[in-house]
Amino acid sequence: MAKGSQLFQLKSALSQAGISKTQNGKKRKRSHSIDQDKIKKAAKLQEIHKKLNPFDVKVTKLKHDVGGRKIKGSKGQPAQSKQAGIQQREMTLLREFQDRGRVGGVVDRRFGENDPSMSIEERMLERFTKERQRASKGTIFNLEGEEQLTHYGQSLSNLDDFDDVGLPMDEDEDDDQGQLDRDIVGSAHFGGFGDKDEDETDHNSDRKKSKAEVMAEVIAKSKEHKARRQLEKVQEESMRHQLDEDFDSLRSLLFAPDAQPTDNNVAALGSSGNQPDIPSVDIDEQMDYDRQVRELAFDQRAQPKDRTKTEDELALEEKEALEKAERQRRRRMLGDDGEDSDDGGKNHGKRKRERGGDDLEDDFLGDELWEGIGSGLGEVGINDQAVAEGDSEEEDENEGVDEDEDEDEETDDEDENSEAEEGNESNFGSEAGSVSGGNFHEITTSQKSAKLKPPGGSRHELPFTFPCPESHEEFLEIIGETDDTDVPIVVQRIRTLHHPSLSPGNKVKLQNLASVLVDHVLYITSPPAPRSTLLNSIIPHLFALCRSYPIESAGIFVEKLSLMHKNLERGLSRGVLELGTRTWPGSAELSFLRTTGVIWSSSDMSHPVISPARLLMGAYLGLCRVRSLTDITSGLFLSSIFLQYEELSKRLVPEAINFSINAVLHLAPSSLKNVASIPGSFPSPDFRSDLCAPLAIDIKKSKHLDFRTPNLYRLLTDDNHQEQDKLDLLGLAFRLLDRFSEMYKSLDGFIELYQPVLDILRKIDVTKLSEGVRMQASSLQDRLTRLLKFSRQARRPLLLQAHKPIPIPTYIPKFESRSSSYLRRHDPDHERNEASKLRYQLKQEKKGAIRELRKDAKFLAAVEHKQQTEKDRAYKEHMNKAFSSLEGERAEQKAMDREKAKEKRRSGRK
Repeated sequence: MAKGSQLFQLKSALSQAGISKTQNGKKRKRSHSIDQDKIKKAAKLQEIHKKLNPFDVKVTKLKHDVGGRKIKGSKGQPAQSKQAGIQQREMTLLREFQDRGRVGGVVDRRFGENDPSMSIEERMLERFTKERQRASKGTIFNLEGEEQLTHYGQSLSNLDDFDDVGLPMDEDEDDDQGQLDRDIVGSAHFGGFGDKDEDETDHNSDRKKSKAEVMAEVIAKSKEHKARRQLEKVQEESMRHQLDEDFDSLRSLLFAPDAQPTDNNVAALGSSGNQPDIPSVDIDEQMDYDRQVRELAFDQRAQPKDRTKTEDELALEEKEALEKAERQRRRRMLGDDGEDSDDGGKNHGKRKRERGGDDLEDDFLGDELWEGIGSGLGEVGINDQAVAEGDSEEEDENEGVDEDEDEDEETDDEDENSEAEEGNESNFGSEAGSVSGGNFHEITTSQKSAKLKPPGGSRHELPFTFPCPESHEEFLEIIGETDDTDVPIVVQRIRTLHHPSLSPGNKVKLQNLASVLVDHVLYITSPPAPRSTLLNSIIPHLFALCRSYPIESAGIFVEKLSLMHKNLERGLSRGVLELGTRTWPGSAELSFLRTTGVIWSSSDMSHPVISPARLLMGAYLGLCRVRSLTDITSGLFLSSIFLQYEELSKRLVPEAINFSINAVLHLAPSSLKNVASIPGSFPSPDFRSDLCAPLAIDIKKSKHLDFRTPNLYRLLTDDNHQEQDKLDLLGLAFRLLDRFSEMYKSLDGFIELYQPVLDILRKIDVTKLSEGVRMQASSLQDRLTRLLKFSRQARRPLLLQAHKPIPIPTYIPKFESRSSSYLRRHDPDHERNEASKLRYQLKQEKKGAIRELRKDAKFLAAVEHKQQTEKDRAYKEHMNKAFSSLEGERAEQKAMDREKAKEKRRSGRK
């Protein structure tokens, strides 16, 4: 190609191709040769264009060039592709964009209207032809003519009104399920319609029956069937009538004035001329039938039931009932015995029963005192088992409120769960250490015997409405003159009056109530007189509140645990062996920890409340030192709480086992002299110390004493300890070791854990104590010996892991039968390979769709920009014309003003 500018190169290429020459005035060639020349000229121009612009062709460089292989898409023409895409979008997308605001319109769908190749005459001729064709189609089924021949050339006028077609004459004729015979269908339904006057004299059986014969036979059969059905219907009616008459005679016999007719009367009735003969009926059967008829007559019909009320409606009813009872109580206090305004005058006119001389003055409160509300509200199904076993007066009061309590769904559900938790919890008082007898969480008889009596007599009458306390001080003011047995009733009524569905602010009030109850738990279990019975009755309400608001309640418990941890740190910093420092938890803290295990789930792997409580109890048992019998009592109490926590999860708590065996070392007489002589590796820093030496049991004073259930609350609050208390704590330590062994016998390290315990138990000397103590110690040693024996038998030595031999890796190349390209991805699994291909295709299609959408958006943006530019240009031209017109007018006006000024000056006017 020649050198120079693009224009020079273009001119050179055109001259060499012979395109730039001008046409001479020769004769015009034929049209065919002209078309061929145009095609050749366009090809030359295309070739010249390619040579002048080499960037129109894009070549993709291959990483691995293989000779003879053709790859689709390796060469491309971006400019042409772009131009083709633009043209395609102008034909489709641009038209849609331009027509996006159009609605309606008339589309001309006449024949040939959109065909530009047809002339007007051709269109009209084709339309006329199609119109005549449509008109000729309708004449085939036109029945308005005189003679329209159908059915083998017969006229419809010659046919009767389908008398011979075999249609049923009556709706009752349902012979053969309403179906016609095959011969009738074949002959009558477009199958012949022979003449009626054809020869009928030939009755030969071989010949085929005519249509008239077939129709006559069908009609005869139909009439016969209809007559037979009529006869059966008459017979059934007569039989029914006879049965009705017989029943009337039997009924007159049954309901005769004589309730017990004799056999002669029955026979006479049966043989009389006015009555039909009936068989003799047995007297017993008559009486049974008579009784059944009377029972059916007096049977009560089912009554419609009220709809199931919602939780909000039930809560509102409970609140209104309590408020009504409170108003009645206040009227009784003021001596007003008038009618209740809430009753609406329903009880007006009812006089109270007058008292007689034999009355014992035991109906002072009267029935209207309680009216289904009273102290029993909230007791059934929510208080402790001891509360549920009240006296007869309490049961009578509860009968009146069972309906209301059953309707309150939320309260009852919470209370049932509370009962379940209560049934599993142990007594927080003297029974806290009772871990023998199979059920560690058993409530003792002494607690079950506690009775909660309703208010009345000398007791303070309990109100029915209470404000919701925001602090523990307000709660103490509310229950200031209330008996402990009535405190759960007060809490229940507060929860009922402040149900969350009654007011939006009640939710916050009940959350504060949960915090108040936690503070009250610590208050009632504090020295000097912890009240475990009241604690057991409050726990169900606290459990229900914690279940309703778990997040807020968990924060309350965690806050208390954090405060207890700070107190522990403060006590440890002052000295673990100082007698004045308080390191071990007291009765209030221990009761709180046990309540925490009752309310929250202690079997979770990680719990926001139980996990900190478990760490705190482990710190108590591991860091605190034993200085007195009270410390041993607190440690054994913590060990029993650990046993309660880990009963389901069976986590190993070495601190609890360590303290239990240390308690045995401190209390029981043994032959061990110092820490070095103790078997195993249990840490015992206080063994045989100056503070712990007096804690050992005196054999002379305890030789006739036996194990009893220790009252841990008394031991925690009373400093006057006897030898019986030491012996009771030793028995508790034995029971704890026994229960922990049953819990941990499935552990792999049970042998290493309990073999030192068994060795220590063999070292203690209980031969001079009572028979019961010796038997229990011997029984514990036997059980541990048996469990250790079973654990050794079940233990197996460590072995190498059994597995298949590992094959030697091979480096032979993998050849594929379907493809020789080792670069392509191939999966031996056919389904996975196909899924991978589909995912790849989906990815490619998605990328292509995104690319096309971007091009469409770019094209539409260019069109909009072009339209906006055109609008701006037209607006600018219009404004320029307007300004130029205004400027011209202004210029003419100024010129006229100047001329007028000149005229004035000429004429001498200014």
